[in-house]
Amino acid sequence: MSEFGGQHRQLAPGPSPTKSEKLPSGDSPPGESYRTPSDVSKKRVSMACLACKKSKRKASLLLFCSGTAPCDNCRAFNRQCIFDETLDQRRRVAAKRTADELSYHRDMLNDLLRVMRAEDQAHALKLLEIIRKNATAEEIRTYIDDTLGRIEGRSKVSDAAGRQLQEVRRVIDVEGAGPSFRPKVMDIHYLCNEVPYRVPAEPWTTVTGDADLVSHLVSLYFTWDYPFHAFLDRDVFLNHMRKGNTMSEFCSPFLVNALLTNACHFSDYSEAYVDPGDIMTKGADFLAEAERLREDEPTKLSLAYLQGTLLLYERYSMSGEDDLGYRMLHQAIWTGESLGLIGPRKVRLNPGQISDDMDISIKRTAWGLFHIDTVVHADFLRPSLIDKVNLERPNRYSSEDSSLWYPYPSHRPARSSYLSHYFNKSCNLCEIARDVSQQLFGIDRLRGWYSTLPDVFDPYHRPAPYIILLRMRYHTLVINIFSFRTERLRATPDSEAPKTPESPPGLSPLPKYNTVGIIQSAARAIAALTVLHRREYGISRAHHFAMYAINLALFTLLEFESFDILDSDFLALASAFSNVASRSPLGRSLFHIFRQAVHAKAQGRQLRESNVVSDDLKAMFDEESTSASKWDEYAKGLEKLEMDERYHGASDGEFSLFEMLDRYESLSLGKDEIAPERPRY
Repeated sequence: MSEFGGQHRQLAPGPSPTKSEKLPSGDSPPGESYRTPSDVSKKRVSMACLACKKSKRKASLLLFCSGTAPCDNCRAFNRQCIFDETLDQRRRVAAKRTADELSYHRDMLNDLLRVMRAEDQAHALKLLEIIRKNATAEEIRTYIDDTLGRIEGRSKVSDAAGRQLQEVRRVIDVEGAGPSFRPKVMDIHYLCNEVPYRVPAEPWTTVTGDADLVSHLVSLYFTWDYPFHAFLDRDVFLNHMRKGNTMSEFCSPFLVNALLTNACHFSDYSEAYVDPGDIMTKGADFLAEAERLREDEPTKLSLAYLQGTLLLYERYSMSGEDDLGYRMLHQAIWTGESLGLIGPRKVRLNPGQISDDMDISIKRTAWGLFHIDTVVHADFLRPSLIDKVNLERPNRYSSEDSSLWYPYPSHRPARSSYLSHYFNKSCNLCEIARDVSQQLFGIDRLRGWYSTLPDVFDPYHRPAPYIILLRMRYHTLVINIFSFRTERLRATPDSEAPKTPESPPGLSPLPKYNTVGIIQSAARAIAALTVLHRREYGISRAHHFAMYAINLALFTLLEFESFDILDSDFLALASAFSNVASRSPLGRSLFHIFRQAVHAKAQGRQLRESNVVSDDLKAMFDEESTSASKWDEYAKGLEKLEMDERYHGASDGEFSLFEMLDRYESLSLGKDEIAPERPRY
């Protein structure tokens, strides 16, 4: 008997749906391809799931496997949907998969040999015992990573340092130490055969009518940018974008174009530029459209308007144009207050009077707004502006945490998303950061938060990139508390405790800690997480926060007299910084400042004499080099610091961690006219 409960199989499909027939909007999963009824018969998927293959449904029209997990058939019959990617034999996909597998096994073999060659033979014997017990490849990989982490953490001898430098170079060679200076040319239509989120271009934007390009960019946004802050609901947004109703409460042309201009940041392809190769024109056409639509927006007190404004904040903070970063953030906060999502005026929701889409969307937006406000102000040592959120947190544990995160457009393996679990933990950290920004106390709460992270968030489990960034956020807060507050304490010895402009006086808990050791340990933890991110997903598409964390860790290492330019953690961070910073005007300016600070240390000779440091890294930091460098053009964005006395000018030499952060804020968000000026030391 077949799965349908009957004894006779269907010989031919029924009639195709007419143009007037529409599928229910809630029946399509987020990853389903966007199709019109007229092209259903033409749409072919590269492969079907195992259940559909077994039932021979791939060729049937009405029983078509949608090609994404879970497919429509498996959802209808409530069964497990599994796609075996090894069965996809298309030439390009098979070749890419083969190359990835070879790279994985080569790296695993090299790491296995490193464990076998370790001075402590107990590691090799334990590894041999694990292999003889028929452990899986993942179990062996986990043990190797754990062992190497402990070996590298303990070893202080020069031989171990040399091996670490070799490992850093091996990781760097995967992407190169420096950035790519040319946009890639690729058939965008082939690239979009497997996009996780297929959406239409019309009627949302007049910049392009190419649905493949728009689907590519939307997929990039929801893969790399969205999970970190998640200030809109992905499923609701995609469903309403597919419907094409420009009067929707959850999707507007302004919101779509703001999203597309952000997504261009993550694309290497020429279609993302107005002028291919000119970083300043990346997404500029979508930005111009978003700015025009924002001015013409008839309803400025709406979720879509608030969400679009937050997207423009992100865009302006990466371009550093016209000091609009803080302005967009404050506009979003004021809109949130007017809608009653935050602040004293509470939104009153009566059960049954709002739709499920509205319920989840307002919760996402309220907490996402709080998330951004807290991260931004904690990063730049300012008190948070949002004290509380008037809505409970969004809760979609069953659907989100059981889904997979796909590292589009690469063919690297998918990871469990744990998106709801991540967002809940991230909001807990935001509440701690908010309190720390307003008063010093919170160190014990911060450590308590870190100790309760679930095992699945452990680096050895290779979690999704936003979970790696969550751990980075913890370490940046540690550096902020123990470094900048200690600096303020030294600068004002008569005060009882270091304070932000709005923090009350109190007894400082810092003297009981080994602040130098804690700060350096946090910087090295960020280095380890950066290497993990780069090894698992690459670093070029990392979220903007990664650049902040890497920059902070680098200047932390530069602060101390014991700084060694051949430090493996420093070189790993520096090469990653050069790569991620190349993708935005802000990053290029920050990298130039960083290079000048390294040159001031005058350790180029050590680089020149090293046999394990790549030529690219030598060219970056050799202060005696007189040849023209491709990084010299990064100084173009620093005129802003010289033109306005509020920015305290640019610097060609050493300056403190605190001064670096002041320049970072000035270049990205401009001056915050609402918050008091930070004191200078």
